[in-house]
Amino acid sequence: MSSASTTEGLGFLLADVSRMMRRAFQARLEGTPITYAQARALVYLARQQGIRQVDLADQLEVQPITLARLVDQLAGAGLVERRPDPLDRRAHRLHLTQAATPQLAAIMDVVAAVRAEAIGDMDDAQAAALVRGLQRIRGNLAAARAAVRDAAGEA
Repeated sequence: MSSASTTEGLGFLLADVSRMMRRAFQARLEGTPITYAQARALVYLARQQGIRQVDLADQLEVQPITLARLVDQLAGAGLVERRPDPLDRRAHRLHLTQAATPQLAAIMDVVAAVRAEAIGDMDDAQAAALVRGLQRIRGNLAAARAAVRDAAGEA
């Protein structure tokens, strides 16, 4: 990697891009009945129907009580339902309702608009290379995190 490519700092660059994409997403959600936090939860839940509430909180990097309030809002709007976990009577599993389908479609429209804005004039090959690179970084960091957890468990 050349010194010119590292002068800005990968972490700072990724944080800036993430913040700017989040702001663009939030701006496009203004005037809709859904918040950014609710949209994130719905998208994660759509990927993992039946996830335990505590596990979704971990993935969203929020406290379980924060997610409980968020799920209360989504359940009140008829978008999510809690079902008892058959393996743990203290836990709930989360499921989208049919009413969530149009909300998810609207969210995905916003996602597509923000993605198009962010990608700008990159061609398909450049955009695909960027995604592959970010996926590799995510995989590397996940593997490193797992190794640290494994080492801590062995100690």
